[in-house]
Amino acid sequence: MARAKALADDRQSLYERDFCLWLEQQAALLRDGRFDELDLANLIEEIEAMARKDKKAIKSNLVVLLTHLLKHQFQPEQRSSGWRGSIVEHRQRLRDDFEESPSLRPHAAAVFARAYADARERASAETGLPLRTFPRSSPYTLEQTLDSKFLPD
Repeated sequence: MARAKALADDRQSLYERDFCLWLEQQAALLRDGRFDELDLANLIEEIEAMARKDKKAIKSNLVVLLTHLLKHQFQPEQRSSGWRGSIVEHRQRLRDDFEESPSLRPHAAAVFARAYADARERASAETGLPLRTFPRSSPYTLEQTLDSKFLPD
């Protein structure tokens, strides 16, 4: 029992001292089937954090994408290759995320309204146009937003 406590204390301190080394150690323990030596508490925490990070990235990419779609639609005289490039980039990021983790697509639908609300505020701040310029709810569906051929006019 004392040995297990000492191992747990050592893993905890390694986790706090050198995260990368801790990760490599945990991977080696898993690979070797030495499950009783794993730092389960921190391993669980990190796995849960990875899922949260992936979900945050979906919303973040949607906000940027929707912001540029709004700017494209409501400031046509300012259209730039930068905006179009950002639209393409964030669509590609979302496509890649959905291909790698299909379970993230329903999450995109779940956060779409909130992402649009954030994009609306950001578009107003970045363009200097009054918030009321932009519709309260998204004029685009999630499918349109993700469609590589769609640009609002």
